[in-house]
Amino acid sequence: MESRLSCGAVEGSVQGDALKSPIRTCAQCATELSQYNSGDLCAACAKAKSAPGVPDRAWRQEAVHQALAEWDFGEVLRLVRKRSGLSQIAVRDLTTLPQSFISALEQGRKQVGSPATLLDLLNGLGIPEDLQHLLLAPLSRNAPKPGLSPAVEAALPWTADRMVASLEVAIGGTTAMKRRRVLTALSGATLTQYVMQSAVAPVEALASSGTTTVTESLIDSLQGTTDALRRADAVGGSGALAETARYHLQMLVGLLKNGRCNQALLRRLAAVAADTASQAGWYTFDSGNHNAAQHLFLGALRAAHASGDSRLRAGALGFLAIHGYSAGDPRDAITAARAARQAITDQDAPALHAMLLTRQARGHAKLREEHHVKAALGETEELCRRGAGEDDPHWLYWINPGEIFGQTGSCYLDLGKPDQAALAFADARKVLLLDQTRTSAQFLARAAVAQMRAGDADAACLTAHEVLDLVDRVRSARLDDHLRTMLDEARLNRDYRPVQDLLDRGRSVLSERVVA
Repeated sequence: MESRLSCGAVEGSVQGDALKSPIRTCAQCATELSQYNSGDLCAACAKAKSAPGVPDRAWRQEAVHQALAEWDFGEVLRLVRKRSGLSQIAVRDLTTLPQSFISALEQGRKQVGSPATLLDLLNGLGIPEDLQHLLLAPLSRNAPKPGLSPAVEAALPWTADRMVASLEVAIGGTTAMKRRRVLTALSGATLTQYVMQSAVAPVEALASSGTTTVTESLIDSLQGTTDALRRADAVGGSGALAETARYHLQMLVGLLKNGRCNQALLRRLAAVAADTASQAGWYTFDSGNHNAAQHLFLGALRAAHASGDSRLRAGALGFLAIHGYSAGDPRDAITAARAARQAITDQDAPALHAMLLTRQARGHAKLREEHHVKAALGETEELCRRGAGEDDPHWLYWINPGEIFGQTGSCYLDLGKPDQAALAFADARKVLLLDQTRTSAQFLARAAVAQMRAGDADAACLTAHEVLDLVDRVRSARLDDHLRTMLDEARLNRDYRPVQDLLDRGRSVLSERVVA
């Protein structure tokens, strides 16, 4: 099977921002299309229908390797085309890029200005998988090339030692001064470079040089603790779970450093660490500490990479997507979700794909890109009809129709369509699991906002009182934000008596939660 680069792997790592203009996607695989591509297929899909291609021998030259490492894509194109004996017309057919652009690129009069264009170029030419690591060269040098972010974390190598160091920083295992310096939010090109490295960096062997024996039963027990914390969060919110999860993660990091076992068990240990770091990041995010949460997600991404489990890598990217559309740049959410889906193309995991599509849809909704929201939600609905797949992970038990309907309602609320949002939330409440109190309270709070904006104050007040009945059992800073938004929306109708009663009760509940 031919290897292909993904949009999530390079987006933001080149100059320009393709997301500033409306996004078009491939009719066959849904990859983002370059602005220069006037057709309806990406380069990889178009190439599959055309011949001849670039022979492997065209890539086997030191000058080509050097040009790839220096991101001199005009030189890459010129050398590969010359060694293949292809005309610019043939390259146009392979890459879907205009001949005028191909000519200008080779002559140095134009540069690759967007991730989609770079993907069309390299996928169309068929860059061999064993040469893709050369694209990491500019990111690993002490003096990054112009146009690339100098952020330290994104440029550090994806080794086992760096995985441990990243997790230690995220949980506070280094000096306070160093932690303050590192724990600033990544976004845009810097964050995408991180995603790119996770996609193409090779997975190295894990070292087993410690004195503590790690057994399969011990790893099972550690995973059981992570699963128990996950279930507690679904019912009662993050509460004190963030601190507990950090202690649990610290134990796992200690075993990664000092444990002794075979390679298979080491990878399982890294997998549990990845899952735990993602959960610790989620509890931290739910507690309102967004920057610290993001670095736990980044540490989880490194641990997932070391484990070799692409589903865990997709899960960590999914959490980064939540961070993007909730507390950062929605474009980062789209990048992370797309990269995550690309990572699991070989997995039978419809539920995991559906979850990632809802995260992508939320990013598009924040940007008011209704067409892309509907496309993502439509595909989500089709995947849900399939049910769970053979490779869907056990930790994704919470993906159900109620979650999908709730995320659909949130998208329509962000799109400024409260009537459609209210209908989706109404569908969600019919099928939400009763024991997922925090999730139910959040979706109902958004439902009350949608009803208020749709002009149904009576229904909104009834829904809002249901929320206030639920929140007493849940501790979540994120839920508190939803409560404030709900009450702020109600204040626009403060002259209506039922709304006045709601506001009085809401103020009392919020004041008690602040004290607690």
